[in-house]
Amino acid sequence: MTTYDVAFVGTGADPESPDASGFAMAYHHAAAYETIDACEPVACADIVPENAAAFADHHGIDGAHVYEDYAEMVREADPDFLSVCVPPAIHAQVVVDAIREGDLAGIHCEKPMDLTWGGARRMAEAAWRHDVQLTFNHQRRFKRPWVAAREHIESGTIGDLERVEMTPPNLYDWGTHALDFAGQVAGDRPAEWVIGQIDYREEQQYFGAHNENQAYALWQYDSGVEGVVSTGKGGSLVPAFFRFTGSEGVLDLEPEGTGADLRYRRDDEAGWTEESVEDRDWTEDIADAIADAIECIETGEEPTLGARNALNSTEIIFGVWESSRRHGRVDFPLDIDDNPLHAMVESGDLTAEPPEGDENAGRDDEEGG
Repeated sequence: MTTYDVAFVGTGADPESPDASGFAMAYHHAAAYETIDACEPVACADIVPENAAAFADHHGIDGAHVYEDYAEMVREADPDFLSVCVPPAIHAQVVVDAIREGDLAGIHCEKPMDLTWGGARRMAEAAWRHDVQLTFNHQRRFKRPWVAAREHIESGTIGDLERVEMTPPNLYDWGTHALDFAGQVAGDRPAEWVIGQIDYREEQQYFGAHNENQAYALWQYDSGVEGVVSTGKGGSLVPAFFRFTGSEGVLDLEPEGTGADLRYRRDDEAGWTEESVEDRDWTEDIADAIADAIECIETGEEPTLGARNALNSTEIIFGVWESSRRHGRVDFPLDIDDNPLHAMVESGDLTAEPPEGDENAGRDDEEGG
C-alpha cells in the first residue's frame, strides 16, 4: 500500500470545548489517520498561529511544517491527502485553491459541502477535472445502528423501499447527515424535484451559517422513492428519527420510547420486531469514513462519501430553501448559485431576531460531527 502524507487546514482551538463556533474537527480527523498505517500527519495550517502550533505539538508534526497560509502549506509540504476542517463558508475556496496549488490524491472535507450551491458544485467539478478524490465527512453512513437499518432494507425486510421520512433538528448543519443517509438507503440517486416551506424568526447559526427554525418538505428521487423531512418545533411527524416505508412493511430507526435502536414490522405480522445494535462513540465512525476514503484511492472505486453523493443531498437542502423563496415546487437540476436562506435574511424577506440566550452553544458531541 502507498504511504500518504496528510496535511490539515483549520486545526481549530480546544477540542475539549466544542460549541457552535467550532468543534476542532481536525483533531478527530488526525486521530483517524493515526489508526491507518499508510497515513502520516506531516503539516497543518490555521489562521491562528497558536492553534496550529498546539495541533502540531499534539500530533507530532515538525514545527517547520506549521503554517498560517494553507496554499503555502500545500505548495511547500506537498501532501498527498488533505483534511479541510474550516467553516463551510470557505470550503469551496480552500478545496479549489488546494487542487490548484498541489498534487493531491485526495481531499476529505468537513460537512456541509459549502455555504452556497454554486460553491458546492465548483469544488466537485474542480476535483473531477483534476482527478482528485473529494469526500465529505458524512461519517454517519458508518454508524452501526444506521448500517444495520440499511442492511435490513437492502435485504428486503420491508420489501421495496417507497418512502423515507426523517426528523433532524435542522436541514443544513445536522440535516446534511440525515439527508445523506436517506439518499444512500434510496440508492444514491438524485432527486427530481422538491417542494417545501420554512420558518426563520429566531436567529440560529452554527459555524457561521444560518439554519431555519422549522421546515417541512417533500421530494422524489428519480427511482420513484419519496422523501419527507420535518425539522424544529413539531417536527416529529413519525415516532422515530427515520421511518422507512416499503412495499411489505415499515422500519423505524431510533424509534421513540422503545429503548431499541431499530424496529420493523412486516405487513403480514401483527407486532414489531425490535433490535439493539452495539454502538460506539461518534468519533470512531470518522475512522471508518477516512479509512474508506483511503481504500478507494487505492482501488479506484468511487467512495460512498464522494462528491457525487454529497451533491445529491445538498441539492435537496438548497432546493427546500429555494422552494420557500419561490413559493412553489422546484425542479432539478437546481439553477441557482447562492444560498437562498442567507439571501432571504440579507434582503429582509426573513427577519430572524437574536436568541434570548446562547442557544447555539453547548450542543453535545453527537450533534457536532
